[in-house]
Amino acid sequence: MDPIVEVVAFFLGFIGWLMVGISLANRYWKSSTVDGNVITTSTIYENLWMSCATDSTGVHNCREFPSLLALGGYIQASRALMITSIVLGTFGLVAALIGIQCSKAGGENHVLKGRIAGTAGVLFILQGLCTMVSVSWYAFNITQEFFDPFYPGIRYEIGEGLYIGWCSAVLAIAGGACLTCSCLTGKDEKRTLPYHSRGTVYSGAAPTRSLAASTYERNAYV
Repeated sequence: MDPIVEVVAFFLGFIGWLMVGISLANRYWKSSTVDGNVITTSTIYENLWMSCATDSTGVHNCREFPSLLALGGYIQASRALMITSIVLGTFGLVAALIGIQCSKAGGENHVLKGRIAGTAGVLFILQGLCTMVSVSWYAFNITQEFFDPFYPGIRYEIGEGLYIGWCSAVLAIAGGACLTCSCLTGKDEKRTLPYHSRGTVYSGAAPTRSLAASTYERNAYV
């Protein structure tokens, strides 16, 4: 396993995990501007937890969604996937801290550390997939309502929170893939090592002696 690749993968997973929290807390998952006169112009924006509005004077009004069961199915699924993503990323970071070579937390058992690091890579990939499915599903519903000519409600556009979520998913998947591939490469290198017996390395070729040394040995007995 390459320690540099492991450290880079760990930082990619950490940044991806951090951006999941930022995306989940961001209020602008979708936004819409209602135009009117100077007084009535306002911006409406929502995320997974609340709906807010800002008028032209800069006054913010937010209300939390009153009932979970009253929400759309995609919002409930997006909530569950984002929370699952944070949990998976947390376990992935702990496993990566134990499994990478530059860490002393896992002792000197390199085989066990490699398995733990590989598990961390899988957790990072699952984190990225959960985030990607959540934000993509949410964005699909926004675009579906926006282009539906018979939709009677407010037409929203994709907000910055979804873009942060997409970036988070890409970073987490990239970090997990690097960490997993690094562990698999380390296993392949161990399998191709030459055979050792009592401190001697044996290869398939027969031992050869230099011509000069052979000549010197024959001359020594003349």
